[in-house]
This record gives sequence, structure tokens and C-alpha cells, in this order.
Amino acid sequence: MDLARTEVADVADVAGAAGAAGAGQVAEAPRRKGRTGGTAVRLGLIAVPVTFFAVFFAYPVAAILARGLHVDGAWQLARIWDVVARSDIRHVLWFTTWQALASTALTLLVALPGAYVFARLDFPGKQVLRAIVTVPFVLPTVVVGTAFLALVGRGGLLDELWGVRLDTTVWAILLAHVFFNYAVVVRTVGGLWGQLDPRQEEAARMLGASRFTAWRAVTLPALAPAVAAAALMVFLFTFTSFGVVQILGGPGFSTLEVEIYRQTSEIFDLSTAAVLTIIQFMAVGAVLALHAWTVRRRETALRLVDASVTARRPRGRGEWALLAGVLASVAVLLLLPLAVLVQRSFDAPDFGYYRALMSSDGGVFLVAPIEAIGNSLRYAVVATVIAVVIGGLAAAALTRRDAGRFVRGFDALLMLPLGVSAVTVGFGFLIALDEPPLDLRASWILVPLAQALVGVPFVVRTMLPVLRAVDGRLREAAAVLGASPWRVWREVDLPMVRRALLIAAGFAFAVSLGEFGATVFIARPDNPTLPVAVARLLGRAGELNYGQAMALSTILMVVCAVSLLVLERLRTDRTGEF
Repeated sequence: MDLARTEVADVADVAGAAGAAGAGQVAEAPRRKGRTGGTAVRLGLIAVPVTFFAVFFAYPVAAILARGLHVDGAWQLARIWDVVARSDIRHVLWFTTWQALASTALTLLVALPGAYVFARLDFPGKQVLRAIVTVPFVLPTVVVGTAFLALVGRGGLLDELWGVRLDTTVWAILLAHVFFNYAVVVRTVGGLWGQLDPRQEEAARMLGASRFTAWRAVTLPALAPAVAAAALMVFLFTFTSFGVVQILGGPGFSTLEVEIYRQTSEIFDLSTAAVLTIIQFMAVGAVLALHAWTVRRRETALRLVDASVTARRPRGRGEWALLAGVLASVAVLLLLPLAVLVQRSFDAPDFGYYRALMSSDGGVFLVAPIEAIGNSLRYAVVATVIAVVIGGLAAAALTRRDAGRFVRGFDALLMLPLGVSAVTVGFGFLIALDEPPLDLRASWILVPLAQALVGVPFVVRTMLPVLRAVDGRLREAAAVLGASPWRVWREVDLPMVRRALLIAAGFAFAVSLGEFGATVFIARPDNPTLPVAVARLLGRAGELNYGQAMALSTILMVVCAVSLLVLERLRTDRTGEF
């Protein structure tokens, strides 16, 4: 393989050199043919993801909108203004927006020092700590909401120990959002920060600039696209927050996502739910358009170096103090809520809550709750395979930066499942996929399909930067030598992206385990997933149900943590966004 790759590189150099006119003409014809064939191949690659998203995302969402706005044979578009004009809906829109802005600002304030520590400093246990800060991102939202309620609410751990209680619901919501999104900032900003050449800032220091001035004038402008991308992603996740607000907010606080769920499953007002879905869809589209623009800036505007050579041991009291502060913030904001989960799961003597998982006598499930573990693992494996295939094909089609407008637009559309109401998608599955040849309501495949929709964006965002880093001349030279597109991928791309592919699969698996918004509608009572099982247990009164929910949550946390530790051992560079 190495010999073949050397020959391909040699041919690329020869073809690009200023040689004899006849030889140049001979080489140019295959290259033009290769470009034309490459366009056809890209369109062929993107056809599968487009079809997948059209059938399992656009169609269910459109079915919900049509059911809500197409009444008595006519479109009731005036209903949109009627809904927005309601005072209760305006309150929901206002709370959704300002809590997302506040959560984003607080997350950046807390996580940017962590991004610097992970990017620039080298210390024992760094890989383990990186995995720990990522675990909250893939935990089910209902679990985290309950953990923060047990931590800071009435009768919570802090109330019992020191009489500290956050009666202000909003603060509990904001802290839970920081808990979730800390890893987004650390990985997105820290990933780029670790690849910036530190010699540029050192040169500014040698010219007399202070440390802060050098950082503000040199590093901050280079980091601005990554900070903007991270802020937009955090805003997107908090703008569409569901489980956290559902648990911590109570009846007085609702985001758009919570209100869509309430209108759909409790009031059965599909018209109002459809209007709120349209509003959320428009807001998410605007955020994703800005995010795509910042990603393009980050990929094209900088000269990057190997992140492994920029990390060093902390120097001076300032860096040691910063490292200590980051470790303290991780311990308080991230580890303490997780510790509460574990502590509550062991409250019963003799592992009572864990032993209760073996029995279905409580009546919450048709099967023993422990079976949710096997169900989740099976569903997650299938969802990972689907996400890797669909996301890998999409990433391969999006590799060239000079792709057409349609392809670039599809890049942004791939992120929509992260922002569009998962409640709408899950309910849309039940409404739309009920007739042949797509009568899937009774099929187990619905759950992995819904989970794969969330996993595909992670696969694309992890693999795309790596694929774009592959020298295009290698592909062109292989095509000139007569290699088929499949052989070019197998011989040139795959050896370079194999590790990124494994990392993408790991993230898709972890995210699939924690998916809740859509799964809660389509998981069958006799085959619940872990997040659905936890939500059902939390929805019933009784200490035993609560303890079993904490036990299942602890098991899910351990599975996610082990998965991410394996990913960190595979991850030898900082490529990708996650």
C-alpha cells in the first residue's frame, strides 16, 4: 500500500510539473474526466443521505405541520398570527430566548478557561478528565434535571448539609445547561486553540506586548470563529432544551420544545404545536446558517500546527492557579451532580434499588427495568451503523470546499435534527409512517432510525475536517492512473480517516444511548430504552421508583463514560469538532 501511495504521489508531481507539451496534454484529459466523474460520484454519494433525511426527517415533520395547519381542506395560515398573539405563547418565546442567551454566556464564561487548559497544558490524567467533561453531553436530560433538583432543590444534598437551596428555578436551569454544554466549548474552541501556532503570540510578547495584549491581539481574533461556532451550538441546544426545563421549570417555565410537547401530548392541540414548530424551525435555520459560516471561516483562515506539540507543562503561578480553578469548576459543576446520582442509587441497603431492577412487580413496565439496558445497547448499535453509513457518505460528498450551492446547503441541513423538535419528529413518525410501504409503527427499527437522525450530525462534523485535510492531489493522481472511485476511497482516504471514523462511531453510539425526545413516543412498553425507563420511573411517586431511576441512570453514566474513555485512547489528535 505504501509503495502504491508513493507511486501515486510521484505521478501527481509529474503531472503537475512543467514538462513537454504533449505529456501535459495527455495528463490534462484524464484530469478533466476525473473532475467530471468526481462531480457525478459526489451527487451519487449525497443521494443516499438526501433520501434518508427526506423520508425519515422532512416527511414526518411535514406531516405534523400539515395535520396542524391544513384543516377542513384549506391551509389555516392565519392561525400562525393568532397563536403568536397569545400572551402565554409570547411568554414562552421570551423565556426560551433569554434563558438560551444567558445559558450561552454563562457556559462560555465557565468553559473558556477549560478550553485553554486542555489545549495548551499537559498534565497527568488529561485524557481521563477530557472524557469526564464529555459524559454530561450524552446523558439523558431527564436524568440531569432530576440530579440538579436533588442537588440544589428543597431537601437536596446542599440543603441537607449546609442549608443552601436555590429556590430560584431559573438558576437551576442555567447551571444544568452549563453542565450539559461545557464539553461543546472545550472541544470546539480547545480543538482549534491547541492547533494555533504559539510562536505568533510569543513573538508579540518579545516585541513588548503584555500577556493579555498578545492574547487579545493575536490569539483572540484567530479563535473568534471557533468561539462563535461554540456559542451558536450552545445557544441551539439551550434554545431547544426539553428535559431540563421539563423537570426543573415546573408549570411556570416552558421553552418552545416543552410547550410543543405539552400541546401535543397533553392538550392535543396540533394546530398550536404546528405553529410553534414552524417558529422553532425558522430560528434553528437561522442559527445553523450562522454556524455554517463560522465553520467555513475557521477551516480556511488559519495556518494550523500539530496539537500534540503545543501542549506543555504549566509554567508560573498563574497557569497552576488556572489549572486548579478549572479542576475545581469541573468538580463542582460536573462531578458533583454525577456523584449525587451515584449516592442516591445506593441509598437503599444491600443494593436494594439495583436488585429491584430485576423485577417488574412495581407495575411501571411490562418487563423488568433491567431489560432496558439490553434494549438500549441493541438499538444504539443499529443506530450507530445507520449514522456512520449515512454520515460517512454525506461527509465524503461534502469533502470539496468548492462544491455546489446545493451540496453546501445540505451541509447546513444535516444539523437540523439537533435543533428541530425531537418531540415533533417522534410524533411525526407515528403519524406519517403508518401506510405501506412505510408502515413501520409496529417495527422495532423506528427507535434506531430516530436515534440515527441525532447521530448523523456528529459523524459528519467529526469526519469532514479530516477528509478535507487529505491532499486532493492524491485522489486526482489515483484517478489519472485509472483507479475507480471506490478504490481511491479504499487506498487513499480510508487509511487516513480510519481513526476519525471510529471516533465518530463512538460518539454516535453514546448519543444514541441518551436520546429521549423522539424515543419517548415510539419506544414500545415491552421494549423501553434506558432514558424512557428513567422518565417513567421518575413520573411515578414512591421512593423505590426514584431509587430505581437513579440506579438506571448510574448504569447509563458508566456505559457512556467507558465509551468516551475508549474514544480518548483512540484520539491522538484534535481533529474534528467533537
